[in-house]
Amino acid sequence: MEPGCIVEYIDRKQIVCAVVLSEKNQKLRMLTENNREVSQTEKRLAHISRERLDPSIGRDALVNHLQATVARRKQLQKQIDIEALWEVLHTEATWIDLQTMAEFSFDGEISGDHTSAVMRALFEDRLYFKFDTHRFFPNTPERVAQIAAQAAIEAKKAHTIEEGSRWVQQVLETRHPSCPPDKKEIIEILKSFYLFGKDSPHYDIGKEIVSRSGLDPKDGPFHLLVKLGIWDRDENLNLHRFGISETFPPEVMEAVTHFGGEGIKVKPDGKRRDLTGLSTITIDGQGTLDFDDAISIEPEADGFRLWVHITDVSHFLEKGSIVDEEAMTRGSSIYMPDKRIPMLPQPLAEDFCSLKEGQDRLAISIMARLDRWARVQAYEIFPSVIRVNRQLTYYDTNLIVQQDPQLSAIYDVAQKFRKFRLDANAIQLTLPEMNVWIDTQGEISVTQINRESPSRLMVAECMILANWLAARFFRDYGCATIFRSQLEPRGRLIDENGGTLYQNWMQRRLLSRVILGLDPEPHAGLGLDVYVTLTSPLRKYLDLVTQRQLRSLLGLEAMYSDEDLKFIIQAVEQPMSYITVLQKERLRYWILRYLERYIGDKEEALVLEKRRHRYVILLTKYMIECSLPLNCGADLKPQDTILVKIERVSARSDTIGVSLA
Repeated sequence: MEPGCIVEYIDRKQIVCAVVLSEKNQKLRMLTENNREVSQTEKRLAHISRERLDPSIGRDALVNHLQATVARRKQLQKQIDIEALWEVLHTEATWIDLQTMAEFSFDGEISGDHTSAVMRALFEDRLYFKFDTHRFFPNTPERVAQIAAQAAIEAKKAHTIEEGSRWVQQVLETRHPSCPPDKKEIIEILKSFYLFGKDSPHYDIGKEIVSRSGLDPKDGPFHLLVKLGIWDRDENLNLHRFGISETFPPEVMEAVTHFGGEGIKVKPDGKRRDLTGLSTITIDGQGTLDFDDAISIEPEADGFRLWVHITDVSHFLEKGSIVDEEAMTRGSSIYMPDKRIPMLPQPLAEDFCSLKEGQDRLAISIMARLDRWARVQAYEIFPSVIRVNRQLTYYDTNLIVQQDPQLSAIYDVAQKFRKFRLDANAIQLTLPEMNVWIDTQGEISVTQINRESPSRLMVAECMILANWLAARFFRDYGCATIFRSQLEPRGRLIDENGGTLYQNWMQRRLLSRVILGLDPEPHAGLGLDVYVTLTSPLRKYLDLVTQRQLRSLLGLEAMYSDEDLKFIIQAVEQPMSYITVLQKERLRYWILRYLERYIGDKEEALVLEKRRHRYVILLTKYMIECSLPLNCGADLKPQDTILVKIERVSARSDTIGVSLA
């Protein structure tokens, strides 16, 4: 190519005008409009003019000529109506060369300035024509609409990033910032970015806002949202991640108002027996409001008659209703130290389905005739009307169990049934339960609950007995329901006499997972030949489903099909996995929040195992695991009891660091 030729090439999405100075080894040495010398191959050129400049006029003059040429071409570019051009040409589904496009765009003789102006216009637009340097293809109307929509999205995205980063900077610089309504979208973007990271649909925009505003990408969005008062310092982020709502939709609450509209009919009839004359008790936690199970007992000459009464939720809650669908979506009530999220709305769970003291309630009763060793001689399951005459707490029960004949009898039966299960190789873990209480001033207290106390043992064993008998009832009738089974553990570290804390903690790791299915199979952990869960229909959806299937055998409602049951198992599986994680992690969070005040204190720990770079230890007072460096200054072995010093704790980042004291 001859020196002096005016050419154009594309660099970094920009059209650059240049003059050729020389050619060597198939490379063009050029001077650009920006007074830079560059080297390009001829293949990189997007436009070549017939116009020539004299290279001998000097560098400054050449640059001035190039800049004047660019100015002329940009002026011509403004005259091009690309949309009108497309209207004329889009029906021609063929490539159109640059010269022809220029002839359609301008009258008279076509110069290099004209063809360059067309190229520039279509290069910058990209809406109506596909660009291929020297030729163009008109887009279809559908493609034009698609590109326009995408361009609008990109423009909105750029605007959001610019506006968002500027506003975040203002918030960071303001002592008491507010959150105006027009910033709601930016807030949602920052929430999503922080909660879900790269899985967020707003990740790219959030990342740009955070980067441009100077916000710390790790924890900056969280602290910003706390500063704005949108989140609390102790915000439960997993509720957001799992999409768990603390409130019920308005349409669900509206439906609930109709349940008790005509009053609660609790009169016995031909199918429902009157058990209101029995002495019936509930035993629950101090703050319990939804009482779904109760116990009665009467001595007989050779043993006892024991009743376990389960509130008849299904009498009120129709399967497939909007309230039922919401309950299935939730799967279970959620219990956390700072919050309780119920499966059912309050009018159902805490009012006319709750077994309140002194009020007649509908129930499904399981009556077992037991001999003096608490072996089941016969049992019966039937609908009933009951009246609780004593509502006790675990604490109250423990105080009076030895002096109260009714409680003493229940405790005796529970101990003997426990022995029956242990004799059948049940695995009874004796790990304490951690209880975290947060008062109205935000003060945290942490205590251990003995799950082997008389009151808790009584309730646990009576409910296991009732669930077992219900499972036998289904099996004997050949009726499918949601059975729970468990294979033998991968190893046994404890026997019927219990075991050490270490053995119990490690035994839990060896337990096989519980399997939900329609066939009756043994439950190795409980030492029973068949098992269902039925006793918590106010709190667990699978228990409610089992109750409905039981009611169908009693002639009270239609039966679920096998396909229905399989669908329910699948539908509840995911929310239940979320809830397990949520409850476990939230309990640990609040224990760590409590320990943040005790950095420097010494605590007893149990060595669990030695790994490649660390020991895994258990803080026995708080029942949480943490790590101890291998180079802690001692050669430790599993089951060793040691004293450690708390060095650092962060509940928000779920970290605790300890050293050997």
